[in-house]
Amino acid sequence: MKTLIVEDDFIARRKLEELFSPLGECDFATDGDEAVNAFRVAHDGKCPYDLICMDIMMPPLDGSTLLEDIRDIERELGVACAHEVRVIMTTALEDPKNLVDALYRGGAISYLVKPLNRQKLLKEIRRHGLM
Repeated sequence: MKTLIVEDDFIARRKLEELFSPLGECDFATDGDEAVNAFRVAHDGKCPYDLICMDIMMPPLDGSTLLEDIRDIERELGVACAHEVRVIMTTALEDPKNLVDALYRGGAISYLVKPLNRQKLLKEIRRHGLM
């Protein structure tokens, strides 16, 4: 599984690396601009991501807006809905508005509240057929 981790906090990024690296290749972005670049490069190289795990609250581009941008890029590239990258949104806040934005408007597959643990993450990944 090829994963892009988008997280602006260094410690949270390291924790996610520990959780995801045993599952396959991991790339990292510290903000939305880096994430968009990484996403485009992966598609241009014909090796797109299977999963993006992104924080919702990041400057300057929040996770919900980033997810909209990624979906726009997929439409530009002609990616069928069934082949869109799967996205897990993470946040430190249990906020219903963020949940609605992430899952229903943006098309994320999951919304997980930090701190994440291996068991919770693996359950979500398995539930969505990524392993």
